[in-house]
Amino acid sequence: MKYKDAGVDIDREGEFIKKLLSQLKFKRGMSLNIGKHFTGIVEFGDYYIAINTDGVGSKVLIANEMKKWDTIGIDCIAMNVNDTICIGAEPIAFVDYLAIDHYDMNMAEQIGKGLNKGAELANVEIIGGETATLPEIINGIDLSGTSIGIVKKGDIITGNKIKKGDLIYGIPSSGVHSNGLTLARKVLKMDDEFEGHKIGEELLKPTRIYVKEILSLLKSCKPHGLAHITGGGLKNILRLKRMRYIIEEPLNPQKIFELIMNAAKVDYEEMYKTFNMGMGFAIIASEDCEKEIKNEIRDAKVIGYVDEGSEVTIPELDVRYTSY
Repeated sequence: MKYKDAGVDIDREGEFIKKLLSQLKFKRGMSLNIGKHFTGIVEFGDYYIAINTDGVGSKVLIANEMKKWDTIGIDCIAMNVNDTICIGAEPIAFVDYLAIDHYDMNMAEQIGKGLNKGAELANVEIIGGETATLPEIINGIDLSGTSIGIVKKGDIITGNKIKKGDLIYGIPSSGVHSNGLTLARKVLKMDDEFEGHKIGEELLKPTRIYVKEILSLLKSCKPHGLAHITGGGLKNILRLKRMRYIIEEPLNPQKIFELIMNAAKVDYEEMYKTFNMGMGFAIIASEDCEKEIKNEIRDAKVIGYVDEGSEVTIPELDVRYTSY
């Protein structure tokens, strides 16, 4: 079963987004076009303000089934701030949006604890939000948020400096994170045992937050590109610059990915465009940055290099993508 068969057609979603974006014609004149990047930016004096929004997706359905909501708040923060740092911006403020179909005080407390923990891990302040009671529209809950960050104009990282010979560094994920779960839910049973706990608990492991590590790295080294490996998997690297990204030694995926792959009966090409497959974040930088990267991010590893072309590929696994 492919992701499309589970109900999420990435190609059709892309067409839908293009249709919507085609109508967004009004410009105030403050924004800067940086292409299909992970965050949008507007000018503010000597700084750019980075603004992006994202949600937890169908991971909330697993939380509902397991009656365990204490980690999805972390996911909500992570999915946003990990995008914000992709241009070198420091996340400073956050607002959340929670839609519910009924009032559950235990759920509210758990979600709040997760949001607070995520804010602490990202060093970002939650300054507001919206809670909507929508029993006629939704069945369950929906959780999303918006991150606001700042970066000095001279420090922005867009990927335009990526060049032939640069190295690609992978940083491990903590698990599935918050993408591909519609497919995982279709082929796995949440109550089944997996490595000493339930599959549902494994899938609810919170998304790793990379903010502090990346911001610390930027004090000693300026990478040429930063990519959050989320929806679209490995294809996210192509959002930076049209080059050939050759992954020679991909990070080892956690065992949960093998379980999903076997249950869904799909190949590596489907897996690497649906899931993070063990790598939650990628850094593209010159070889000169290798020492600083390994000092600041202990589990970062060189996984490949950049060449002329227009694709991201894992030759050993016959995986190849030419567009995001």
